[in-house]
Amino acid sequence: MRFLIGLLRQTWAGLLVLLALTAVLGVLYPAAVWGVSRIGAGAAEGSAVRDSTGCVVGSRWVGVDPQLPAGEPDPFFHNRVTGSVAEQDPFAPGDPATALPTNQGPSSEILATFIADRRAAIATREGVDPSKVPADAVTGSGSGIDPHISPAYAALQVPRVAAENGLSETRVRQLVDENTEGRQLGFLGEERVNVLELNLALGLTAPECTAPTAGG
Repeated sequence: MRFLIGLLRQTWAGLLVLLALTAVLGVLYPAAVWGVSRIGAGAAEGSAVRDSTGCVVGSRWVGVDPQLPAGEPDPFFHNRVTGSVAEQDPFAPGDPATALPTNQGPSSEILATFIADRRAAIATREGVDPSKVPADAVTGSGSGIDPHISPAYAALQVPRVAAENGLSETRVRQLVDENTEGRQLGFLGEERVNVLELNLALGLTAPECTAPTAGG
């Protein structure tokens, strides 16, 4: 009898612990996380960035190259490459899904070929000698989808962007400066240029979008 009573007490205690943990971890904790995620502008919604018409053109944290039909003028700044050598495409532009990890190291002939191809293509696009193309223009970031470029890569693109937009290079450099972020906490990392915000200042709009999305 005493054994049965002890077993019932342990069972009841275990049931109480199960219910308590279910309430805390299954209800209260998810609710708290959901609540915190709603703090701040655009929180937990992908940090969407909108153009002047209210249409979503991208995310504050994801860099995607603006793509234009072949043969059309190229009036915008470009991000770092997102292509993976696994895709056999030096650029794989406009698709963050191509930001795959790769095991190609500094001694890889495949990676060296990709970097050479990228440098030659970018030099042709910007009308400069390949030696003028900075390292971040031909390599991916740690995440593979970094939305920023170095001031050096932005400066390389200024003449083309100015000419295609009918602006002075001085004005375009001013826009670059306005969208350049300093080091974090004043000493971490390097200065970087937010390509999406910079292109928005140049008139980038969302393709095939005429009105803000529902609930935006």
